[in-house]
Amino acid sequence: MRNPTIRHITFDCTGDPYDLASFWSALLGKPLSDEDKPGDPEALVEDPDGGPGLLFVRVEEGKTAKNRLHFDLRPTDRTRAEEVARALALGARQLADRTRPDGTGWVVLADPEGNEFCVERGERG
Repeated sequence: MRNPTIRHITFDCTGDPYDLASFWSALLGKPLSDEDKPGDPEALVEDPDGGPGLLFVRVEEGKTAKNRLHFDLRPTDRTRAEEVARALALGARQLADRTRPDGTGWVVLADPEGNEFCVERGERG
């Protein structure tokens, strides 16, 4: 008997799911599904490497509390500072900087709908 696999990680959003999916698509460098268009009730960021997709679904109720689940991102070809600057330019906002004097730690950001994620120190610092 085989165990289940994670097919999608689903985000509720009150705005256009396509817009939020576009933010994550640009941030992660993963494509949007060819089937999704602006105004659709859901949008999917696919993982060509076979990992779970990120599914964004429109809901009526807004976010009211801190996420119980979030992503910790590790830059591969940028420094943490470069990745944070890129995320901010894409529409994220910075919530906290937990960088320690020795360079460890992380920066807490939020996507355009307020979903938190962290950027850790990357391969280049």
